[in-house]
Amino acid sequence: MQQRLQPLVALRAIRRLIADPEQTQEVFTIIRALSGPALRDGYQRFAETETGKQVLREQRSLLDTLSDQDHLEQLPADSLGRHYLGYLRSEGLTAAGLVDASNEDDYDELGPNMALFARRQRDMHDLWHALSQYGRDELGEALLLAFTYAQTKNRGIGFICFVGLCKLAEHYGAGVFSAGWCAYRDGKRAAWLPAQDWETLLTLPIEDVRRQLRLPEPDLYWNLQVPSATAV
Repeated sequence: MQQRLQPLVALRAIRRLIADPEQTQEVFTIIRALSGPALRDGYQRFAETETGKQVLREQRSLLDTLSDQDHLEQLPADSLGRHYLGYLRSEGLTAAGLVDASNEDDYDELGPNMALFARRQRDMHDLWHALSQYGRDELGEALLLAFTYAQTKNRGIGFICFVGLCKLAEHYGAGVFSAGWCAYRDGKRAAWLPAQDWETLLTLPIEDVRRQLRLPEPDLYWNLQVPSATAV
């Protein structure tokens, strides 16, 4: 979240992450070390949008909305909210899952409005999974990072994505780089997701939301999954 780049910190963290991919906190370490001005620039862009102004004025917590499973369960069956809830339950996740992996002290140092934006961006990660149809397998996570890099311009996310794709190429072949480029391109072409009114979009049919946000189906990702299912 700081602007000064710390490449050595990022390299040490990526080594720890490769050794143990379950160490999610290392992802946040890398993002902080290499983010540069991405968070500041994203916040400034967000604060100039109508949704951003409203969110900041109301001091909305997206996490509170995403954690209200009773509310999500009452939404229509075809809504984004119900699909998101189904995704969480099928994966054994909670909306607050990434909070434990991130360092709340880092957010507190940002000031209230930028911290709200940073937390909101963190908390929408699994929403992006549900919408983009990239799964939580290693390949799906790497491709969602490529999409996210296009959306946020955070070099830490781009670095993790590149290292992940290089590692995955050993199993899936060079096609992972085409899939990564496609995910990045889709992220560039899509609406800017950090500034969306997610509280409203959760109530709408998920296919309508995908069309509104210009999110195509991840065909290359699905094609690459076929050989992995039978790999020894």
